[in-house]
Amino acid sequence: MSGFSTARLKMVDGQVRTNDVTDRRVLDAMLTVPREAFVPAGRQALAYLDLDLDVSEGTAKRFLIKPQLTGKLLQAAEIGEGDNVLVVGCATGYLAALAARLARQVTATECDSALVAKARDAFASLGLANVTCKAAACTEGDPAGAPYDVIILNGAAEVKPEALLEQLKEGGRLVGVSAESKPPRAMIMTRTHGEFGHRTLFDAAAPVLPGLERAAAFVF
Repeated sequence: MSGFSTARLKMVDGQVRTNDVTDRRVLDAMLTVPREAFVPAGRQALAYLDLDLDVSEGTAKRFLIKPQLTGKLLQAAEIGEGDNVLVVGCATGYLAALAARLARQVTATECDSALVAKARDAFASLGLANVTCKAAACTEGDPAGAPYDVIILNGAAEVKPEALLEQLKEGGRLVGVSAESKPPRAMIMTRTHGEFGHRTLFDAAAPVLPGLERAAAFVF
């Protein structure tokens, strides 16, 4: 077993299972998809650590969120094999690649065009044919591919992602970290008869996605 394979097994056993992720499909995806394939070569030694991993290419900081939070969000999303999924702010695409192992079709969006190219290369190298990556602001989503069964934020939102919620189909759900108030918490928002209900899942912290920050307060 290679060093990365051993690290991947330790990540799942030590970080993911121990944080109440029991969904066999999610665990299998995390054991199969190589996280190092989504990390710049100089940082691959950090690929399996319990941290939000900086994969930035440009000036804006972009991250792969912690493995344990990744697993818990995927489990909460309850992605079905026939589902159409949107991953917002995918960075280099690790969360989207995991979702592609669970869903029929995945669309990933990322605001940094250099990272879009990295994600596309990683998907191609892994032979993932059911996931695409598009350059788009995190606030926009991808209306052309809507409606979605599941939308997952690869990060936190300090404001309500109104445009994304409108892209959910009836019975669809959006999962991510809400940092509208403190402490930040993972939330699931569901669309039922045109109304949106929300439920708190667990305390969680993640980097805020570009464009979903709270507006700076005006100070005299």
